[in-house]
Amino acid sequence: MSPSRKRAAVVPLEESFEVSERRACEVADQPRSTQRYEPRPASDEAAVVTRMHELVRGQPRFGYRRIAVLLQREGFHANFQRVYRLWRRDGLKVPQKPRKKRRLGTIANSCVRRRAEHRNHVWCWDFMFERTTQGSSLKWLSVVDEYTRECLVLKVSRSITSADVIDFFQGLFVAHGVPVHIRSDHGREFLAAGLRDWLAASTVGPLYVAPASPWENGYAESFHSEVRDEFLACEVFETVKDAQALGTAWRRSDNEVRPPLSLGSRTPAEFALACAASVRPTASLQQHTLNTPALS
Repeated sequence: MSPSRKRAAVVPLEESFEVSERRACEVADQPRSTQRYEPRPASDEAAVVTRMHELVRGQPRFGYRRIAVLLQREGFHANFQRVYRLWRRDGLKVPQKPRKKRRLGTIANSCVRRRAEHRNHVWCWDFMFERTTQGSSLKWLSVVDEYTRECLVLKVSRSITSADVIDFFQGLFVAHGVPVHIRSDHGREFLAAGLRDWLAASTVGPLYVAPASPWENGYAESFHSEVRDEFLACEVFETVKDAQALGTAWRRSDNEVRPPLSLGSRTPAEFALACAASVRPTASLQQHTLNTPALS
C-alpha cells in the first residue's frame, strides 16, 4: 500500500476495532509522525494549479510532462513529480490511444533502415484531407525534417498539383537549404515526371517506401496523427482562408511551443538552432528555379 492509502486506512481501523491511533498505525505499518503530518501547500501552488488548468484547456492532448516543461518555461517551480501529483489530484488524464504494431518494413527506404543523421538529411512529406463546414474538400501538404522534427511547411488549398509542390520546395530550399533525401509513398503527386526531373536536377534523392506500408514513412505518419489529434479534430474551417490562417498559427505553435520529449523537451525550433546544421549548398539554386522542367 502507498503511504496515502495507509494513512487513509488508519482512521477506519480506529473506529471499527475501537483501538488507539498507536495500535492502528502498528497494524497498518504507518509511522505516527507521517499519520499526524498536516501537509502545507506551497505558497505558489494555487497559481501553479490555475496556470496548469489553463494550459490543459489550450492543449488538451498534452500530458503532464509537456505541461511541466511549459510551466518551467514560464518561471514556475514545477518539476515532473510536482506536476504529476497535482495532475493526479485534480483527476486530469489524456485518453490513451491503442498501441499499434511496429513493423520494420521490407525495403531499404523505410525510416527505420534509412535514418536521418543530421539536419536537412532526410525530409518527409505527405498529404492529408479535410473538409470545410460547407463540405468542400481541403488538401493539406506537410513537409517535416526527420532529424529536428521541425514542420517546414503546412499548406492547404482546394487542390495541390506537382507544379505547386515544386513552388513550395523552391521556397523551402532557399529558406532551409537542400536536403539529401526526401521520403514519400507512391502517390501520383510524388511520382509525377516533372517533379522527379526537378528533384534530380536539384541533386535530391527521393526515397519511396513500399506500397501500402505507411509505417515505413513513420515520421510523416506520426506528424499527421499529431495534426489530426491536436489541430484538425479541434478546429472548424469555414473557408480555405480560415484553414490557411489557423494552419499557419498551429505550425508556428508546434515548432516553437510544443516540446517533444524525444528532443530533450526542447522545441523543434530550439533543437534546429542548437544542432550542427549540415546544409548542402546547391550547384546553382537560381538555375534550378529558372530552368524548372516542364511538367508532364
